[in-house]
Amino acid sequence: MTLSRRVIACLDVAGGRVVKGTSFVALRDVGDPAELAAKYERDGADEIVFLDISASADDRATLLDLARQTAERLFIPLTIGGGVRTADDVGNTLRAGADKVSINSASVQRPDVITESADRFGSQCVVASIDAKRRTGGGWQVYTHGGRRPTGLDALDWSVRCAELGAGEVLLTSIDYDGARTGYDIELTAAVADAVTIPVIASGGAGSGEHIVDVFTHTSAAAALVAGIFHDELTTLPDIKRQLARAGIPVRQVPA
Repeated sequence: MTLSRRVIACLDVAGGRVVKGTSFVALRDVGDPAELAAKYERDGADEIVFLDISASADDRATLLDLARQTAERLFIPLTIGGGVRTADDVGNTLRAGADKVSINSASVQRPDVITESADRFGSQCVVASIDAKRRTGGGWQVYTHGGRRPTGLDALDWSVRCAELGAGEVLLTSIDYDGARTGYDIELTAAVADAVTIPVIASGGAGSGEHIVDVFTHTSAAAALVAGIFHDELTTLPDIKRQLARAGIPVRQVPA
């Protein structure tokens, strides 16, 4: 049986609002998180991702409150990330209503947080979020702290390590392509998806349904993350699902 590829609606949250930028900067307000999440579920999203991109203590508490409100309305899986530093943080986020928790900067600083979280809550709850930027000499480097801090880590090596530590999925964002709407970084996505045995979510660069067809056609990514083109109503989830189906890509269809 061929698994359906997933289309995931992403909501970057700051100060209790959904924002969108380019290459992680130039942010603008695009709406209320709970309302947008419910809308995207109705439209046929397979999952929702909330990312707290400011991750201050105040915004973290706001995000958990939003998670509780949103989880009560959603039937599809909800992933939350941003500011998660310990297995206790993972537990608090799951108790707030998340199905999965994304860990980024903290896992680079202390990789054992992935293993501790997976041991306590199951690998299926732990998403390794990796922000990668192309190196001048080839390959990609991992960045943390909202794409601002280079780590020296190779993105492929770190992806494999995260899987070994117990992560159940990799959320892979291309900093170079983020918000550009020129398509996903196919080379990066294919390399990471081929290097690991866990599902990879492609992120950064979606500008049209054709870009989602491309990333599923040319890589083994299990899912594609989409944000800005939904927020700006340049296309819709039903249109994308129909386009994927026409291309022969297995997807969960939107109810009529």
